[in-house]
Amino acid sequence: MSTSGTVDMARRIEAVRKRIESAARDAGRDPETIRIIAVSKTFPPERVLEAVGCGLRVFGENRIQEAAAKIPAVTEASSTPLGWHLVGGLQRNKATRAVQLFQVIESIDRLELADAVARAARAQRTRVQVLLQVNVDQEPQKGGVLPESLAALLEHVDGLPELEPLGLMTIPRFSEDPEAARRTFASLRELREELNKDRAPERRLRILSMGMSHDFDVAVREGADWVRIGTAIFGERSRP
Repeated sequence: MSTSGTVDMARRIEAVRKRIESAARDAGRDPETIRIIAVSKTFPPERVLEAVGCGLRVFGENRIQEAAAKIPAVTEASSTPLGWHLVGGLQRNKATRAVQLFQVIESIDRLELADAVARAARAQRTRVQVLLQVNVDQEPQKGGVLPESLAALLEHVDGLPELEPLGLMTIPRFSEDPEAARRTFASLRELREELNKDRAPERRLRILSMGMSHDFDVAVREGADWVRIGTAIFGERSRP
């Protein structure tokens, strides 16, 4: 890890924190309640360790195969306890590996996947924290449960003791204008509020995971608890 590279990353992280703080203050929120999920997909373990040295503690990966090599390498090289989130889509046949690698799976979007993750957790005698991914904008090419099917999926997950539903996640329709995502983020917040009306206080959905590098300011203003940030922390990814 080069000194100049670490300094550059520290500056980027500080800029991200300042943006979060500004957006949170605008919304009357405490910036300390907002968690950064540093999305490290495509970046090598050395860059993750650089981010750890800059104070980040929670990382997101999209692909099981990449994470299966990266997470053990980072864990072996760092004495700092870290959290790992699966923020990409998950196939049922990879549920066992996902449960082994990640503390949080943010992409539960169908009954069959919830069942597969629960079976894997049961076999490993563990409990997994999950978010339900919602396709708020109803894009056919994108994963996520449709809003009208969300309540049924949550009811199903509630019946699986191996899964602990923390909240909701979404990926908005891409636009160069960050403000274009505001309605999507607000809709996810409204969905959570509606679901929580019928839930006991101790079972309320607490987390909204929404917002990425180009629109997380808007997401924070609309209630994001977790923001998934890659480029703004690690820099541009190499194109194949």
